[in-house]
Amino acid sequence: MLYIVATPIGNLEDITLRALRILKEADAIACEDTRVTSKLLQKYEIKKPLISYHQHSKIKRIDEMIGKLLNGENVALVTDAGTPGISDPGNVLVAEALKNGIEVVPIPGPSALSAMISIAGADMQKFVFLGFPPHKKGRETFFSEVSASKYPVVYYDSVHRVVKNLELLKIKKPDAQIAVGRELTKMFEEVIRGSVDEVLDYLSRNPQNLRGEFVVIIR
Repeated sequence: MLYIVATPIGNLEDITLRALRILKEADAIACEDTRVTSKLLQKYEIKKPLISYHQHSKIKRIDEMIGKLLNGENVALVTDAGTPGISDPGNVLVAEALKNGIEVVPIPGPSALSAMISIAGADMQKFVFLGFPPHKKGRETFFSEVSASKYPVVYYDSVHRVVKNLELLKIKKPDAQIAVGRELTKMFEEVIRGSVDEVLDYLSRNPQNLRGEFVVIIR
């Protein structure tokens, strides 16, 4: 079986008992960064072979994992943080496994998306999730879609582009009300709420807080 295992987005205590059991029982663990996953495994005294699998992995690496699965091994797929397949290449491996008749089992748990939605303080029964904004080509179109949405929009952003993207959002939707979460579940967790102007002003006055990855909700 191929197990899709959600792992903590920051606080290492945020892992389910089932996830720990699957990681202990798996024959191998496919992970985005072996160094990151090793820290989690060390905390819970789990020793398993690690296979590096990330967005730049070639088809040969996917074939290697499919081969293990077809030979009767159980493989657990994890990402650096959160649930595989959400803004990472886990879906490619899942698709190949399904093509080969391999059973795929979800082991649900932490996700930055669901964590931020749970504290949005807004009606999130319907929302649009857009992953990471494009770096260059398509960026204008991305934020035009954001500003035109009749539902709240959620996207991920990085420390290097969050301010630039909020500045573009301000042009596209100057009346936007937003919530920005950073370092969720970590020691310096912070949620900033207000108009896009207010959030940009706060970030400009507190540049030391431009760290980690961000989750942005726009309404």
